[in-house]
Amino acid sequence: MAGTPFNVGDRITLKKVHPCGGREWDVYRIGADIGLKCLNCERRVMLTRKEVERRMVARTIAEDDGEQPG
Repeated sequence: MAGTPFNVGDRITLKKVHPCGGREWDVYRIGADIGLKCLNCERRVMLTRKEVERRMVARTIAEDDGEQPG
């Protein structure tokens, strides 16, 4: 099953506006559910991967911090 490959640190825009007025979310947890944090009010929610993919309008991939391993 191919889906959107989410990573911690990605920023996504959802279709519906959050009650605080924000539409931008930060991915803070990956697992069976996707953990999202509102960038406006910092509320945290957990949604299924399928639900996030359905509600998502845009995604900005997290940038590497430039550190070399080892």
